[in-house]
Amino acid sequence: MKLQRRSLGLVSAALLLLSACAGLAPSTQAKRTPIVFVHGNGDSAALWQTTVWRFESNGWPTDHLHAIDVPYPLARDADNKAQAGRSSTQEHMAFLRDEVQGVLRRTGASQVVLVGNSRGGNAIRNFICNGGGAAVVSHAVLGGTPNHGVQAIPGVNEANEFSGTGPFLKQLNAPKNAQGDEVCGPTRWITIRSDNNDKFAQPDGLWLGMKGKPTMVGFDGPELKGATNVVIPKIDHRETSYSQAAFEATYRFITGQSPRAGLVRQTEVVLNGKLVGLGLDPMDAGSGNFVNNLPLRGARMEIFATDAATGQRQGSAVHAQTTGDDGQWGPFRGRGETAYEFVIQAAGYATTHIYRSPLPRSSQWLNMRPERANDADRAAQAVLSFTRPRGYFDPGRDSMSLDGQSSLPGVPPGAGVASSRLRLTDSTQRSVVASFNGEKIVGLTWPMAQGHTTVLELSD
Repeated sequence: MKLQRRSLGLVSAALLLLSACAGLAPSTQAKRTPIVFVHGNGDSAALWQTTVWRFESNGWPTDHLHAIDVPYPLARDADNKAQAGRSSTQEHMAFLRDEVQGVLRRTGASQVVLVGNSRGGNAIRNFICNGGGAAVVSHAVLGGTPNHGVQAIPGVNEANEFSGTGPFLKQLNAPKNAQGDEVCGPTRWITIRSDNNDKFAQPDGLWLGMKGKPTMVGFDGPELKGATNVVIPKIDHRETSYSQAAFEATYRFITGQSPRAGLVRQTEVVLNGKLVGLGLDPMDAGSGNFVNNLPLRGARMEIFATDAATGQRQGSAVHAQTTGDDGQWGPFRGRGETAYEFVIQAAGYATTHIYRSPLPRSSQWLNMRPERANDADRAAQAVLSFTRPRGYFDPGRDSMSLDGQSSLPGVPPGAGVASSRLRLTDSTQRSVVASFNGEKIVGLTWPMAQGHTTVLELSD
């Protein structure tokens, strides 16, 4: 069913309506309802880290915030055909259902809120409409979910779950009532989308490898008839869930109240997460996505406090641990104002030095992976990656630089790439600086000849 098109403004009418509700008293039940976060295609629970901090800073109990890790988060090429290392829509939905049931048992709650990005929204819709979720889900929040496909060209790859003309989305989008609503049950629904900057909601197939070919999907492809549909200007595909603006829209929808501004910082922080490996699919290597979320056993994590201005270590390691079967590298007790270098050593991988901005709050979602070196990397003296897991780099929108270059290597126009890789010919160890819209990270180069690589990872 074709959605009614609406004119685009600075903020959609739905967002203005939510803002008008900001003075309403929050629902006590809503504030106590556990929230389950569902990441997108090829991603991990780690992407919800800043969103969890925002909810915590607004009084949500930490033990009522749960981010799932789909073991094989990439969709199959054809949903009806088994494919190694990938999951079907049925497997995805079943995993979500099991996680929700576990949260309900642990918290004693009768319902949850589900918040999903991209493919995560497919699993949410499938669970609520086809898996019994309508009885236990009070609110569903879909950020950037390609509800009408990334393309809707008849006869083109219709077995894929992201085909707007394929059986999976056609049954989800079939009218549910006389009004033609595309949403199910008593659950309240909201979609959050960009005005025109989502790489997977484009009328042209550029980001799908079909430049110049119509996708038959518009900018409003993520909207659903019967849902509250919010438009936020300029945000990219991932920012539909992980940005401050998306959080504010989500919080208003759940509570009827505006959130407080900013994070509540903690002086002492407890950090933990999982080390995961990088799969062998060459189409995904180096993309910034997890090919799988399986724990990496027997890997070594060391953490060093650093000088935030130079990246230099401030003494010996403050934490060291070898991962067990669960892949956990912590917990580590640190300081919220201190910058840290995370060093991962694992067989078959480069020794990976990850630098981040100081972490303002505790987190159990600091999942990380070591990197593999490819042939082009081995020819360099040092290799530097600049990554933005919770959004994309947009040269026309963002202020950014890497090692003094304002044009990031490998980043084309538009918001479609989340990482940049710089290969250096200088063998002298030195400081390197990356910045993005006010967030600054400083690290050190390390010798590729000795199997080391540097990653500067944004929290934004």
